[in-house]
Amino acid sequence: MKIVKTISQMQKFSGNARCRHKKIGFVPTMGYLHKGHLSLIRQAKKENDLVVVSIFINPTQFGPKEDFKKYPRNFKKDEKLSRDLGVDVIFFPSAKEMYSKEYLTYVEVAHLTKPLCAAFRPGHFRGVTTICTKLFNAVKPHTAYFGQKDAQQAVVIKKMVEDLNFGFKVKVLPTIRESDGLAMSSRNTYLSKEERKDATCLYSALQKGRNLIKSGCLNTNRIRKEMLKVVRQKRSARIDYISLVDATTLQDAGRVKKKLLIVLAVWIGKTRLIDNIILDKKARQCRL
Repeated sequence: MKIVKTISQMQKFSGNARCRHKKIGFVPTMGYLHKGHLSLIRQAKKENDLVVVSIFINPTQFGPKEDFKKYPRNFKKDEKLSRDLGVDVIFFPSAKEMYSKEYLTYVEVAHLTKPLCAAFRPGHFRGVTTICTKLFNAVKPHTAYFGQKDAQQAVVIKKMVEDLNFGFKVKVLPTIRESDGLAMSSRNTYLSKEERKDATCLYSALQKGRNLIKSGCLNTNRIRKEMLKVVRQKRSARIDYISLVDATTLQDAGRVKKKLLIVLAVWIGKTRLIDNIILDKKARQCRL
């Protein structure tokens, strides 16, 4: 396994691989790998000749009062996990490598980056789309892999790749959960023992929404109100939003439609967590 720290070296590796007709699978991460990341890596291994994992905590997607400095880091552990899974390259650039002092260029996706998390984290998605563009240009993948937990991010990235004609596939894989339903996230490490128990309210609220829809409720306002009740039972919980939106446009849905995204962002103590369900009405299924 190689550890590559510069864009030029990464581009050279990928260019040589493409000349040899090797398919490159790419898993972009901010490190502190957990089972969710590992599921993406395993899928990339199945479908490609070579797998590249990037580890880069991107400063431009954090707000001035957010957790960039304390975001969990453990490169040695990440390296071992990657090596054990047969990753071919870890792309591990520095902030200076990715953003020079003279850096001026940013990538933005309109409309999709206005609602939901974007309303509470100004500039976040501009940072996400910019760094993903830079990583894609360095790695030159055939397929990039993302997790469904970051639902809005997945929609935004897929649209950006389509609109800018990057010419590779974006695959979004199901959320990986703890045994009690909590979606795996590097930020779960911030939770105290009691907060960790309270954090299951996100999953419980999603289950409530799912069960209402399965029972025939199509009124999204009623579903939202019932989900709010579930979360508000926890003292440490503070809600940013609970929304039911079109899974493609991210616009509010008045009634349950063919493909619906139920998404929520909740603070548990000082930790902001997100989660979601995708509902396929035609197939009468909810994917948690």
